[in-house]
Amino acid sequence: MRIGIGSDHAGFAYKERLKQWLEASGHEVRDFGTFSAAPVDYPTFIRPVALAVAKGEVERGIVLGGSGNGEAMVANRVQGVRCALCWDLQSARLGREHNDANVISLGERMMTLELALEIVKVWLDTPFAGGRHAQRIRAIDQV
Repeated sequence: MRIGIGSDHAGFAYKERLKQWLEASGHEVRDFGTFSAAPVDYPTFIRPVALAVAKGEVERGIVLGGSGNGEAMVANRVQGVRCALCWDLQSARLGREHNDANVISLGERMMTLELALEIVKVWLDTPFAGGRHAQRIRAIDQV
């Protein structure tokens, strides 16, 4: 799968580890930065991930920050992006299963690296359920 990934300085360490894990798992990863732990403004690195998902340049996106909140807000401003802020395995599973989340946001300060890796795995492996949820996704996309 083609996956875009981006973070600010507060999510940089997990971004680097997730990128390695994704590539080792056979995914093609496009890194939108940041490329160090030096302080930056997160929209600069998150919006390009969301735009790449919306344009179909990548199939999914992962954005990271300290809490993941601001990153999710930026990503969700892009038409066609459904970014789920995930904090545990159930939020990742339901984000895919019910909301067809094509982007997830993670907070490095909110979880261990091991949990972040598990969340990404669940999100990648969970299919969209469709059915009654599909009409809700169409309604989101009409806004």
